[in-house]
Order: sequence, then structure tokens, then C-alpha cells
Amino acid sequence: MPSRSQYALMSSRDRNTVMFICFSSAVAFFDFLIYLYISDIVAAAFFPANIDPTITKIQGLGLFTIGYFARPIGGIVFGRYGDIKGRKPILLISILVTALSLLAMASLPTYAQWGLIAPILFITLRFIQGMAFGIYVPLAWIFVAEHVPRLYSSVVCSYVSASFYVGVLFSNAFFLWLTSAMTTAQLADYGWRLPFFIAAALSLMPLLAWRWIDESPFFLEMKNSQPNDYVAKPFRLLFKHCKHSLFIGMILTLIVSSVTTVVVLLLPDLIEMHFTLDSDLFGFSHSLGIIFMILGCIFYGIISNHQNFGKILTIGSILLIVQMLAFFYHLQLSGDYILIMYALLGFCAGIIGMIPAIILQLFPTNVRLTGMAFCYNIAYGIVGVLVPFGLGYATLYVAFSPALYIAFIGFIGIIMGIYFYNLPEAKKIDQII
Repeated sequence: MPSRSQYALMSSRDRNTVMFICFSSAVAFFDFLIYLYISDIVAAAFFPANIDPTITKIQGLGLFTIGYFARPIGGIVFGRYGDIKGRKPILLISILVTALSLLAMASLPTYAQWGLIAPILFITLRFIQGMAFGIYVPLAWIFVAEHVPRLYSSVVCSYVSASFYVGVLFSNAFFLWLTSAMTTAQLADYGWRLPFFIAAALSLMPLLAWRWIDESPFFLEMKNSQPNDYVAKPFRLLFKHCKHSLFIGMILTLIVSSVTTVVVLLLPDLIEMHFTLDSDLFGFSHSLGIIFMILGCIFYGIISNHQNFGKILTIGSILLIVQMLAFFYHLQLSGDYILIMYALLGFCAGIIGMIPAIILQLFPTNVRLTGMAFCYNIAYGIVGVLVPFGLGYATLYVAFSPALYIAFIGFIGIIMGIYFYNLPEAKKIDQII
């Protein structure tokens, strides 16, 4: 086990590591969400122009969902490498691959210039970027948790979760500026390249502090304790000894991915299907909800730990269910208090900020990245591909469909909370098999 006491205070180097990862995480979410904001424009640039606009919309969404298909592959392949060679090398690889793929996409010729070669290259680069993102997210949580004393693992993981939504907030602001600063013709001509160039530059910025980033103390201790002839086999160990952890991890990730996908990404479009609200007020309400979600992530991360996790998750899930139902009931009545209701919903949705710290404790050090990347990306891939289409279709007929879905997810959270509350003790973060 690492020599430093789990009850020690965080050092300045620990805090620098947490800030490094949080900044990189915010940028990573901005990188991945670019397509969500300009999917129609990018699709028009890389596919034939003389087709039905509906097909163009589907193609744009297809470019976005390709990233979800790529994430499990990247998570599994790079996760295994991170458990064998170390967290720091794979962190560098994920940052560089993301930045270079974005830079290449920004420089690609369009369909009008290169024909079918252009969309093939763009899809390939999008797939590569999705693979890098698939390993970065679980690695970010693991990297900070393995650097700080165990007492702070839940708190720092919640900081990383919150930073993802800072990236969403930045994306909202950036694309609001971009669409107001450029005409539709300018965006279609060259403006769509600007977000990719900026994202590539922001992705490389954290590397300026790379010299002050150390390898995970838990990984180093594990490597030093292994015999010289030890052959690492993360997959074999994972599926032989951690089947139960994989199942629990995927259920917990289902909660995180569903709340993020619905509350953060889909809710504005789903609401507009049945409810008429002032567009400016509604846009501000959504941003306010994300701000309060950031605060909620940090709040739940601070009050939770491996001993009271089950109790907090149960109570937080109940509050999320109640507020989600109240939110839609309020919309049906009038929508006059949308600011307050969105802020409360965002804060209640912050319950997901405490979950990653528990997922990473399900897996021993020598298979942690492989296990967490497998759970996170498989569950997220399923939710990211199926929920937008399924929930969008359901909402056409039942306005409360988003609320009912989140209530179902909250019910799963209650079950998991009761399950963890009755466990004698959570697994220790420094365990190995």
C-alpha cells in the first residue's frame, strides 16, 4: 500500500494534479460536444448537398453517435495498456490523440473538394477521437483518486465530474457567440473549422504543466511489489475475479450516463416538443441548471464517502425523482418559475457527482482502469445511442416521458443506495488481485 496515510492532507502537488485534470476534463467535454452544436453544418460540408434536409440532419447526428461507438473500443484497448504500463503514459496519449485528431478535422477538405474521401477521413478521425475520449473520462477519475489520500477520493472525483459540466457550460457560451458572430453562410464556408482549431489548442495547453505531473503512487507501489517475472493480464483477472463488480459498475454508470444525457443534453429539445417558453429565458434557465448541477456534484462529493455512500445515494435519488416530476408538472401548469425549477433540478441531478468514486473502488489497482473503462463506455455507449432516439420518439406522444425515464433511473439509484448501505465495508482503493 502507498506509504502515505489515507488520512493525510492533500499536498500542493496533489492540488496541482487535480487542477490539471479538471481543466483537461472541461476541455475534453468541449471537444466531444462540438458535433452536437454544429452537426448540420458539418454534415453539409462532408456529404452531398443535393439531398433531403432530413437526411442531412440524420447524417449530422450519425457523426455524433460514431463517437459513442468508438468509446468502448478505446476504453478497452487503452485501459488495458494503462493497467500494464501506467496511468501517466496513457493520459499523454489520450490528450495528444484528441488534439491531433481535432487539428486534422479542422484542416480537412470538404466533400466539394475531395468527394467521398472527405467524409471517410472525417469519420475515421471522429472515430479515433472517440476512442481517446473513451479512455480519458475514467482515467481522469482514477488519476486524481490515486494521487490524493483516500479521505479525499470522493471529493476530487466530484471535482472532475463537475469540470465536465463546466465544459458543457463553456460549449453553450462559445457556440452562442459563434452563431451570433457569423452568418449561416460564413459558418458553412469556413466558420465550422474554428471550434476544432480552438479545441485542439485548448487540448494541448495542459501539457505546458506536464513536467509537474507524476505517475499514480498506487500504480508505482503495485509495480514495485510485483516479481520480475510477473505477466500482467488485466482482462483475464477482470473477468475471472470481478464479474460482480463489472455488473455493479455498469448499473452505476447507467445512472450517470442517463442523467447527463437527458438533463444536460436532451432536455431543452424534448421540452420544446410540447411546451412553449420564451427562448432567451429558457436558454438562460438551462445554463443556470448546469451551474447548479456543478454545485450539486461538488456538494454530494463532499458529504459522501465509502461509509455513508448508500444513505446519500438513496436520499439523493429520491430528491431527483421528486424534483424531475415537479419540474414537468410545473411546465404543464405555467412555466412561470422555470429559473427556480431548473436550478433545483440541476442541483438534484448533481447526485451523479459522487458515483465515480464508488465505481473505481469496485476494482483493484491492477485492473482498475480496464474495469472502469469497460463499465463506463459500454453503458454510456448504449445510453448515448438508444436514449436520444427512444426518448425523442416517446416524447412525441407523452410529454412526461423524460420525467418518467429519470424517475425510473432514480428508482435504480435507490436500489443501489440500499445495496451499498447494507454492505459491511466498501472495497479499499489500494487492493490488488
